[in-house]
Amino acid sequence: MPNRFSSPLSGYGATWSTRRRVLIIGVVLAALLAVAGIAAWFTGHDGHHHDASAAPSVSDSTAPSADPTPTATPSGTGSVPKPPRISDPLAYAKAAAVMLWSYDTRDTSRDQELAGMKAWMTTEAKYADWSSVTGQVSDPVLWSRLGDNAQHATAKVTDAHYPSAFKQALADDPSAITDAYIYYVTVTGTQQIAWKKGGSGAQDQAVTLAVQCRPSHDCSLVAIAPSVAP
Repeated sequence: MPNRFSSPLSGYGATWSTRRRVLIIGVVLAALLAVAGIAAWFTGHDGHHHDASAAPSVSDSTAPSADPTPTATPSGTGSVPKPPRISDPLAYAKAAAVMLWSYDTRDTSRDQELAGMKAWMTTEAKYADWSSVTGQVSDPVLWSRLGDNAQHATAKVTDAHYPSAFKQALADDPSAITDAYIYYVTVTGTQQIAWKKGGSGAQDQAVTLAVQCRPSHDCSLVAIAPSVAP
């Protein structure tokens, strides 16, 4: 059976465009991560949103859309939850990870999925990397196939923490975070997938998210980040 996920520990960072990668790294991290070993932050990739190796026929299941922008105005956002109004980066990252790892093709169209995800993003265009998020949503044909199989997924977070390199950078220069108030959080958890006729499977998940939490403002999602030290 087809499924819309990438293989375990495949990279969200791989979907970043050159322009966005330069923008995020150059603007957000230049001051914050100007410490020895910064190059290690951007090697490899974390695993991802839509992964389910326990399900049948997983190996060739991912087909990122060439144009992740919704093609029509959706009616609502289906099963995609609204972003929580919280100012804690760890708590927001946990909620965002659950949102990214969960979906329901039984009552949510692809356009609704994208619209729901968009609501979680920062409105500061200079930092937002929308393509790093939408690159993991299946193309319209594959989404339809998943819908034919009534495929849906739920998720549970087991841990969320700041990567060691990020914590060290903050310790070396605490004021650097004030440029954009973007925090890096690595989240781990478990995703449970199910489809019609009682089919089911489970997959461990891990992702590093860039989350913006400005003082006196609710947090928002900036990007699915490249791999960083745990």
